[in-house]
Amino acid sequence: MDIFTEISLHDLSETAKQDEKSFKRLAHKLKNAKKQEVDDFVHAWDAELFRDTDCLDCGNCCRSLGPMISDKDIARLAKHLKLKPSQVAEQYLKQDEDGDYVFKSMPCPFLMDDNYCMVYESRPKACREYPHTDRVNFKQILKLSIKNSKTCPVVYKVLKELHKHYM
Repeated sequence: MDIFTEISLHDLSETAKQDEKSFKRLAHKLKNAKKQEVDDFVHAWDAELFRDTDCLDCGNCCRSLGPMISDKDIARLAKHLKLKPSQVAEQYLKQDEDGDYVFKSMPCPFLMDDNYCMVYESRPKACREYPHTDRVNFKQILKLSIKNSKTCPVVYKVLKELHKHYM
């Protein structure tokens, strides 16, 4: 299943916005669903979708989402870039309104034109875990997943399948 023939990247944000109310109703209904049942369903779709989906064909997350960058992430990036952690922070990061480090600008400063990541092996934890569709207790991140459905076609498709199954 090629998700990019099914979901237009150009229209994804608007399409997901149109489905947001139904996704929120789904999240409310899933509060009573068994955690393991939801996880099994989501993880099966995650495996199915990522079997045929190449994130390099998309890159929306790297162009539009600013991940939180931890001190461990800064240290790992510094080592990779052969810089001091303070230089990484000064050159690439800023603190947001919550005091968390995020990239100064988007798209990600390490995203190349072909959607490859210059620091892939040393990328931040938030980038490693995105889009979180393989996470244990997926129900806990439904609000975040609804937001991410506007960026990631896999998340959008997982929510659509959950909606079909549970609603």
